[in-house]
Amino acid sequence: MRGCGLGVGVDGLNNDMANERQADMTVSSAQAHWEGSLMEGKGEIEFLSSALGSVEVDWKSRAGEGGHTTTPEELIAGAHSACYSMALSHALAGNGTPPTAVDTKAEVTFVPGQGITGILLTVRASVPGVSAEEFATFADAAKTGCPVSAALTGTTVSLDAALV
Repeated sequence: MRGCGLGVGVDGLNNDMANERQADMTVSSAQAHWEGSLMEGKGEIEFLSSALGSVEVDWKSRAGEGGHTTTPEELIAGAHSACYSMALSHALAGNGTPPTAVDTKAEVTFVPGQGITGILLTVRASVPGVSAEEFATFADAAKTGCPVSAALTGTTVSLDAALV
C-alpha cells in the first residue's frame, strides 16, 4: 500500500517509499564565519556544496550603507529566482508547452529592525502556444509550488509575470 507522502504509510508505519525518498534527498550546505560586532564586523559565507567558493558579508551592505559585499537577502534572492524559474519551467513542460526562456528577478526587501518585509518576483518568459491568461495561471501556481517560496511562507511574495 502506498504512503501518504509524509514517509508514513496509512497504517502509521514507515514504508519503503519513505526509505526511497530519504535516499533521493539532496542536502545543500554553506557555512558562515563572523568576526566582531554587528555594526563594525565582517564575515564570510562559504558554499560547501558547489564550486562557488566564498563571499564576504557585512552590515553596511545589508543596511544599504554603501558596502560592497553580498547580503543574506541577496543570497535568498538568488535561490528564489532560480527555484521559481525551475518550478515554472517544469509546470509549463508538464502542460506540453515548454518555455523557450524564463528570466526571473527576485527583489528581497530588508528593513533594519524589522527584517525581510517582502519579496517581488518579476518573471518574463517566452512560451509558444500559451495565452497570457494561461501563463498567469502557471506563473501563480509556480509561486506557491516553488520549494523556496514554501520555505519563505512568513514573508509576502508578490509576482509580476508577463510573456515576452
